[in-house]
Amino acid sequence: MSSAPAPTPSAHYKKVNAVKLLAADPKVSADVKRAVAKPCAADEYPIEVTYASLTGSKSPDIIVNVMTCADSVGLGSYVYREQAGSPDGYDNVYANEQPSVYAGVDKGELEVSRQTYASGDQVCCPSGEDVMTYRWANDHFTEYDRYHTDYSKTAVDDTPDGIAGTAVGTTGSEG
Repeated sequence: MSSAPAPTPSAHYKKVNAVKLLAADPKVSADVKRAVAKPCAADEYPIEVTYASLTGSKSPDIIVNVMTCADSVGLGSYVYREQAGSPDGYDNVYANEQPSVYAGVDKGELEVSRQTYASGDQVCCPSGEDVMTYRWANDHFTEYDRYHTDYSKTAVDDTPDGIAGTAVGTTGSEG
């Protein structure tokens, strides 16, 4: 007796055309729409798509990160939830277009990071990072935790044990 093979992750989600989804979304700024209007090279768009369960929907939610072609700096991060009657069948339930933003999933929760820059910092070398964690409740995301890391300005080889950053604070509140 043979058992059926375990389903692959691709069996659990329906792949979406993220460029089309962003172009049709009125919550997406004109700047971000311009960034995805044409590929960076060949047919490669500056988009990363993650399928994950964030909102408790029967279908996986879609996290879309849009970056610049030249240096992959985050231009916008969005979460789409499957919704009958919405354009392309999805509704934008989260949008963040602060420069250097990146969204991902951690233990079923939305985690959004943003590089922070001091005056004189180059794009390659931010001074730190803010990380916010959101939970889905009552049909929207609510921030419940946040922390900031100040990065060391020394080269990694000059730091003890290769430590390159130090956390300077955590605040959080249910809301």
